[in-house]
Amino acid sequence: MEYLDELNPVQREAVENITGASLVIAGAGSGKTRVLTYRIAHLLNKGIKPYSILALTFTNKAAKEMKDRISSIVGPQQAQSLWMGTFHSIFSKILRYEAEHLGFDSNFTIYDTQDSRNLFRAIIKEMQLDDKVYKANEVQNRISSAKNNLVTANAYAQNDKAQKADMQSRRPLIHEIYKRYSHRCRQANAMDFDDLLLQTNILFKTKPEILAKYQDKFKYVLVDEYQDTNYSQYLIVKKLAENHKNVCVVGDDAQSIYSFRGAKIENILNFRNDYPDYKLYKLEQNYRSTQTIVNAANSIIHKNKGQIKKVSFSENDIGDKIKVVKALTDHEEGYLISNDIFETRMREHCSYQDFAILYRTNAQSRIFEESLRKLNLPYKIYGGLSFYQRKEIKDLLAYCRMAVNPNDEEAIKRVINYPKRGIGATTINKLQDAAAQNACSIWNIICGLHQRPYGLNAGTISKITKFANLIAGFQSKLETESAFDMASDIAKSTGIIKELYNDRSPEGVSRHENIQELLNGIQEFTQNALEEGKELHLPNFLEDVALLTDQDNEKDEDREKITLMTIHSAKGLEFPYLFIVGLEEELFPSQMASGTSQELEEERRLFYVALTRAEKRATLSFARSRYKWGNMSYPRPSRFIREIDERYLEFGYDEAPEFSGNTANQNQSHTEYEIPSEPTRFQQKRNFSSKPKLTKPLVRTKVSENNDPNFSPSNPELIQAGMVVEHQRFGKGKVLQIEGSKPNIKASVFFKTVGQKHLLLKFAKLKIIG
Repeated sequence: MEYLDELNPVQREAVENITGASLVIAGAGSGKTRVLTYRIAHLLNKGIKPYSILALTFTNKAAKEMKDRISSIVGPQQAQSLWMGTFHSIFSKILRYEAEHLGFDSNFTIYDTQDSRNLFRAIIKEMQLDDKVYKANEVQNRISSAKNNLVTANAYAQNDKAQKADMQSRRPLIHEIYKRYSHRCRQANAMDFDDLLLQTNILFKTKPEILAKYQDKFKYVLVDEYQDTNYSQYLIVKKLAENHKNVCVVGDDAQSIYSFRGAKIENILNFRNDYPDYKLYKLEQNYRSTQTIVNAANSIIHKNKGQIKKVSFSENDIGDKIKVVKALTDHEEGYLISNDIFETRMREHCSYQDFAILYRTNAQSRIFEESLRKLNLPYKIYGGLSFYQRKEIKDLLAYCRMAVNPNDEEAIKRVINYPKRGIGATTINKLQDAAAQNACSIWNIICGLHQRPYGLNAGTISKITKFANLIAGFQSKLETESAFDMASDIAKSTGIIKELYNDRSPEGVSRHENIQELLNGIQEFTQNALEEGKELHLPNFLEDVALLTDQDNEKDEDREKITLMTIHSAKGLEFPYLFIVGLEEELFPSQMASGTSQELEEERRLFYVALTRAEKRATLSFARSRYKWGNMSYPRPSRFIREIDERYLEFGYDEAPEFSGNTANQNQSHTEYEIPSEPTRFQQKRNFSSKPKLTKPLVRTKVSENNDPNFSPSNPELIQAGMVVEHQRFGKGKVLQIEGSKPNIKASVFFKTVGQKHLLLKFAKLKIIG
């Protein structure tokens, strides 16, 4: 058992104590995945059968990495027999085995978010409701929340609190939409992501003998990222572990950031109430980050009240202080961060993939994209349009879905007239109406058109019949052909390949290449399944695709790029050089999170997650002015900056080399970090009039703004090196250098008040005075 020697004492203790309930509180970068992985390997080495171990994760990527590591310790045969995967993949597998008990066929389709939203839109339209009031995404989120709290459509309709809330939001018919949606999903033999958990709970509640079967089967239950579980997931885990009580959950309450998805931090905080005899293990050594970053993160998260106390520490280098960057505008913030990345990469010879820019909202990416493009720096927006959400991919997969489940309503509507075969919107509406009247699927109507035409003429019926025969032909090959052979046949027989090949526009060529890439992926799936002795047919591939998460879609060619992403998307990742941007009140923390102390604590946990993604260096930035809804706003710096122990921060960005290290000048100067028009709580809290504790002293003398209404900036193109200019905020200065070309001309200007500044002239508003 040499693998145990790779663990520190606390990790080893958590791995070796395999019986009973265990709560492993794992700080950021503390090796929680290693503990979970080695604990499973240790169970197998102790003779526990792999099929009696259930391990639940939140991404397929995490499950695969863990399984590969376990395989290297105990051998591939045992690792492949584990029940290990995401909540949704494991319970969809159980539901396929037990589907008949719930009134579904085992070949049910799994609707992704877009499929579900399309169905909500269709129902809202059929009910003739105002789609400005009944917005499909809002209705979808409302019903998703209900499902995650195990509220079925019938229970929702009888819930007075829910009805009152819907009345207040002027959407009193959500309960009816929910009822119709559930009915349509059942007709289409389809479940959405939330249904996979809801239906599993219904199965275990209504069929105690089936629950008992799985309770007996899974003698050991392990859960990763337990702080991210919702009520539905929590209840399933609790039920499955009820008999043997050999449950091990790993997580960090300080990284609970998904309440908007239904995650409940109470699940991990109250673990001891569910299992009074539990063992607690705290993994407090951070192997990822420098001591400075870890200590800074500790100093802010300790301000939260709702937590399991731990003190993370690092034995890595002390590292640089966390740099705080102030920009005059949001555009300057983009410019400063992009330049910092450019200079750091050149100076330290690192890779583009070592850098990440994290922001609170997706909308913030635009300015950083523009700044990076101007410097020709490659970047990737993480969480953009997934490969599997592209139209051409969804079109081909819809045909594949129909071959497996012809009752799939969303798939039928998507491809019945693609490529065009003369079946228009009017015909599709008639088929939908007929299906609604007869309480059956559209496919059932299609198959019976010769007996009952529903007002359709012979020519239209002939076209629909050809479509039906095409799908039936695919169905006949499902059990004999591999997923790759089936998909290739479908792509050719339907005319999709020909349609895209004939479109020689750049977009058409790209779509054709995407179809080729999809077929490559299906070929890879088929070969892997063959090597591992798994099912290699089309239904198995479709299930894999339906259960992919964002992190599973990353491609190799995306890696040698700077990463731009929201902080929520960054969880579980790490980067040597990290920039957390937009640190302003009402942006981060979000204006939406100012209602309760619990919401603010989650925002603080979100900042903690962001900061602990950094390995070597972290930079925090904020802008003094930013456009919001077309109007200029002047936000205050985020409270999270002042909540960090000042010992770990370095304030300032553009430092005057003349003053760097000049203690005499520093003591004589009146330094400050925040220069608002009137004192803010931020300024009062830090008292920046006193000498700051900086590694590199930064001199910032207080300046007063020039409020002269007659102040008129000069044409930026006229400004040259050597000129004396005036800035409304910094006063008089001398232009040291001009670089770049219009409209992005930059100037280095030395001001007596604040030292040297690098300014983008189109924003700087400088007046030539000499």
